Amino acid sequence: MADVLTAEAVRDELGGLAGWSGDPAGITRTVELASFPDAIAVVDRVAATAEELDHHPDIDIRWRTLTFRCVTHSAGGVTRRDLELARRIDEIVESVR
Repeated sequence: MADVLTAEAVRDELGGLAGWSGDPAGITRTVELASFPDAIAVVDRVAATAEELDHHPDIDIRWRTLTFRCVTHSAGGVTRRDLELARRIDEIVESVR
């Protein structure tokens, strides 16, 4: 099982992730896309990436606004896997903008 990161480690890592916030209990980012189809395209690409990584975010869809939440439920908090997923989500979002 992956180790939950300390508050200091999460804070340090979030410094390198634009728009993400949180603590060892979970990290989140909300993004607004240009259109609903763009938002759904991002969700589709994140879904494919999540399957590839076998690690899945919680995703809230509100028209063209998406909120991603990453936490390793089986570990009870944020792990390195969540940070990798967050980085991949950022790449996907930026490729659509």
